[in-house]
Parts: sequence; structure tokens; C-alpha cells
Amino acid sequence: MTLGWDTVPTPYTALSRAQWAALGADAPLPLTAEELDSLRGLRDPIDLTEVQEIYLPLSRLLHLHFMAEGRLRETVADFLGGAVDRVPFVVGVAGSVAVGKSTVSRLLRTLLSRWPERPHVELVATDSFLHPNRVLAERGLMDRKGFPESYDRRALLEFVTAVKAGASETTIPVYSHLHYDIVPGARQTVRRPDVLILEGLNVLQPPPPGSLAVSDFIDFSIFLDARVEHIRDWFLERLFALRRTVFTDERSYFHRYARLDQDETAAFAHRVWREINEVNLVSNILPTRARATVVLHKGRDHSVQRVSLRRI
Repeated sequence: MTLGWDTVPTPYTALSRAQWAALGADAPLPLTAEELDSLRGLRDPIDLTEVQEIYLPLSRLLHLHFMAEGRLRETVADFLGGAVDRVPFVVGVAGSVAVGKSTVSRLLRTLLSRWPERPHVELVATDSFLHPNRVLAERGLMDRKGFPESYDRRALLEFVTAVKAGASETTIPVYSHLHYDIVPGARQTVRRPDVLILEGLNVLQPPPPGSLAVSDFIDFSIFLDARVEHIRDWFLERLFALRRTVFTDERSYFHRYARLDQDETAAFAHRVWREINEVNLVSNILPTRARATVVLHKGRDHSVQRVSLRRI
């Protein structure tokens, strides 16, 4: 299933995998296989070839944007006759459930932190701004977890605004995938990063009329794209893998599903995909794809087959 990406006029330049890989062919690989293993998510087959051919060129492009942003700040400071204030560079990583956002975000955090300037890079997942399950249950939103209305959008916007304004330290909630909920009393501290990577389903959502949105503060955005049926298959594969691993932990919110047989698990997984994740993908996530700076189009095996780079 595709949604007309190639059938409408586009502000993007399309590059084949080979064309994109050539843009980073001379760059040394600042990562070992062991380090990549520690960054890779469950059921994510990314390897060093993928890093070399896809993510090193992306890191190089991000560095060009990062340096250009710094030069622009210096120019504006000269115009105003003042000192240059350091402003964090915000990178947004968007895409569906099960498309690989977390792995890509962790990988980028490592690659970007090894730029020549050795910037301080922080990674924040917007899951930290989900309303607690208690609030979602009160509002009848437990089956819409991950939809825009399930997030504390004001708190997320206030956080990004504070980071972008140069706050020396900001604390945010902590989300546990094991417990499927915000952890009471736990906080993540973000200390004035040079680069903030913000990863989440809906980070590219446009603002309501007359308001601001998180996307207004993003300097460079990446959308991980794939055919809907491929993402569905990855979601189903991941859920079965979780059933054999994380769900067996008695502390897991989904522990009861570890006791389901294969057919029951398949029925549950297909229902969650059909009634929740696919609806959110088609209604809320895919419409933000055209707002991204770079779109990485994945094939069935999770490898990036082509890249769309915004040119206007």
C-alpha cells in the first residue's frame, strides 16, 4: 500500500541508495560492530554497511546544517552588535511504530557526538510526554495511546522551548516500556545540549491555528518511511518477539499476553495493528511525512532503498 508519494508534485530530490551512499563514501566509520550491537533495537537488522552507506551521509548532511546554523547566528549577532548565544540544534526523528525510530535515534546520537566539535548530544523520546495511564483511562484514551491527544503537548512544547532558549538544565518525566506507563517520581535531566534529538510518532505535527508546535523548533527533521504492509509485518514480528522475552517478565504490563498461544497472539496483534497503529499511521503520522527535511524509504528487509531530500 502506498499513499501517493510518487504521484504528486514534490519539493524533494530523489536519490537512489547508490547516489546517497556516494555522498559519504570517503568518511571513516566512527563505530564498531560491538557498539552497533548495543544500539540496535529488537528485530532491527541494521548493520555496519547500512551505517556506512546511509547514516554516515546523513550525519555529514546534519553537520553541514549544524555549522551553517552557527554561522547564521554569528551573522545575526554581528547585525545586532551583541554576543553570540549558543542555541541547541534540534533534530526530529519521526515515523510509525516498529519502523526503527529508536535505533536510528540512538545511532545518530553516537555518530553526531563524534563530529570534530565533539558536541554534547541528548536524546529524548516523546513517550516521556504521554499522559499517565490513569489520565488516559479517565479520558477514555487507552486505546488511542500514541495518538496526538494522548500526549501532554503543552509540557512537550514547554520543554523544547526551554531547551531551545538555552536553559542550563531541564527535567522531564520518564516512560517505562516495561510498565507501559510514566514512572512516578522519576525524571530525566537534559543539560543544555549542543544537539537535541527528539524522537517520536508525531514530532512533525503542524501547529493549531494561531499556536506553536514542537515542529516549529526543529532545525532538521528525518522521517522513516516504508510501505504500510511492511510496517505491519515488522510490528507483528516484534510483538511475537516481545511475547517470548519482555512479556515473560512478571513486572511487564503485557505479562498476561505471554500465556497466549500462537493463534491467540496473532489475533491480538492483528487487532492492535488494524484498530490502533494503522489508524494512527494513516490518519496522523503519514500526513506529516511531507514536512520532513529528509525521508528515508525502507524496503522489506529494513534497509533504506532510496532517500528524498528537501530542496525547496
